[in-house]
Amino acid sequence: MNSTSRPDNHFSVSAMTMTAAITAIVCIVAPLALPIPVSPVPLSLGSFIIMLAGCILGWKLGLVSCLLYLALGILGLPVFSSYGSGLAKVAGPTGGYLLGYIPLVILTGLIFGKLHSRLLQGILIAAATVAVLYLPGTLWLAWQAHLTFSQALVMGVIPYIPGDIVKIMLVVTVGSILRRRLASAGLLPTDTGLRG
Repeated sequence: MNSTSRPDNHFSVSAMTMTAAITAIVCIVAPLALPIPVSPVPLSLGSFIIMLAGCILGWKLGLVSCLLYLALGILGLPVFSSYGSGLAKVAGPTGGYLLGYIPLVILTGLIFGKLHSRLLQGILIAAATVAVLYLPGTLWLAWQAHLTFSQALVMGVIPYIPGDIVKIMLVVTVGSILRRRLASAGLLPTDTGLRG
């Protein structure tokens, strides 16, 4: 069949509908946070749901979903952790983690698009989390809160490692199942926009 006669799989109506639906779920889940006394960074489900969006939608539509989420929060909808919103939240101590969602969703989508080993997926997603979420987030926290890098690491990373291990395991297992089922139901392109 001539490729010009087929709808673009990356931006079909069903794919965009799913992107909007996942964005809505991100906006519902990401604000759920539990303050902890040792850190200004709350225990949040934000990184989990962003990684899940990348897994389900692929890196292209996952990026669209992430950017929509961030735009809605900046425009004033209470979708950031602890129901925060506005540009001040992005510029605040936890803003580095919010901006880190952008490369995180891209890398998560790429990892799921190229690899089939769950163990390797988990290892690489953990590495991506450290590289593009924790490192810039910790540097930003240190600068904003006038801390040393080591102090910011203790406050913004170490308390969250056990929970992040659980999050990554859930993304690798549950995310893969959801992606396959949604694609087989025709709600997503079979490659979920991961190629190219």
